[in-house]
Amino acid sequence: MARHNIVFGRDQAVQQGGSAYSGPRFGQAAQTGPAPDTQWSSGFGQQGGDQLEAMYARPAATGHDTGRMTMRDALNAITATLGVIIVVGFAVAMTPLALGLVAGEAGLQAGLALAGVATLVGVIGGLVASLVNIFKKQPSTIAVLVYAVFEGLFLGGISGTMEYIYPGIALQAVIGTLAVAGTVLVLFHLGILRTSPALTKIFLVAMVAYLIFGIVNIGYLLLTGTSLREGVVGLIIGGLAVVMASYSLVMDFEDVQRSAQAGVPRKYAWRLAFGIAVTMVWLYVEVLRILMILRGSD
Repeated sequence: MARHNIVFGRDQAVQQGGSAYSGPRFGQAAQTGPAPDTQWSSGFGQQGGDQLEAMYARPAATGHDTGRMTMRDALNAITATLGVIIVVGFAVAMTPLALGLVAGEAGLQAGLALAGVATLVGVIGGLVASLVNIFKKQPSTIAVLVYAVFEGLFLGGISGTMEYIYPGIALQAVIGTLAVAGTVLVLFHLGILRTSPALTKIFLVAMVAYLIFGIVNIGYLLLTGTSLREGVVGLIIGGLAVVMASYSLVMDFEDVQRSAQAGVPRKYAWRLAFGIAVTMVWLYVEVLRILMILRGSD
């Protein structure tokens, strides 16, 4: 039975256990030599003892051995996904400044144009990649990382453009996003923040209303050239969006915790990483939008 055990399957002491016994088998005549009892005792004492010692000497099975996701697997996937977004976003956001230092005003304008192209590519590519990850039956590392690249282009593009209009705003948005996410994580770790069926229903209703308002705002922007998310109304909508993103982050943390405890297949760590990446991108955009309104009213 041991040879079918996934934990001990690579243990040579177990694999060779069936062939270690050299005594007479059923249907064979006994060979000359020590009595069967003596032979069994000596064989078991030596061979069986070595096998048991080898088995007990092995370290306990881990998630890597069983193919189940651990908290470390989830953290690795989350770190890799967010890391790609940060690296790509930083590179794109710094392009206008870098080209401006090299080629002056012409380089700066070329960098802003590249930032605009990166924003557009990031929006379209991120939407397609997110739909692929949402409807894909099995999690895919490549699909999640491709989504991270597109989101890096999007965030880097808008951050570089807004940095040119409002110097220092990108760093403020990063600090604000990390402050909100860090606070949510600490309160969740302390057991203060948790989801509930009632709050989740309110969250879903608010999300539907938020999406409808977003669609109406896009139509209003195309018709009039102005946005509904300006001034006090924009700050209120932005504040509510930050609250919703924070609650979504709590839901993501609970998903990670439950999945690690349940021991889901390791590949699902990337689906969890995708969910947290979506929430963090949303949170950053909302913080950046609030700062734009505040800086624009100065």
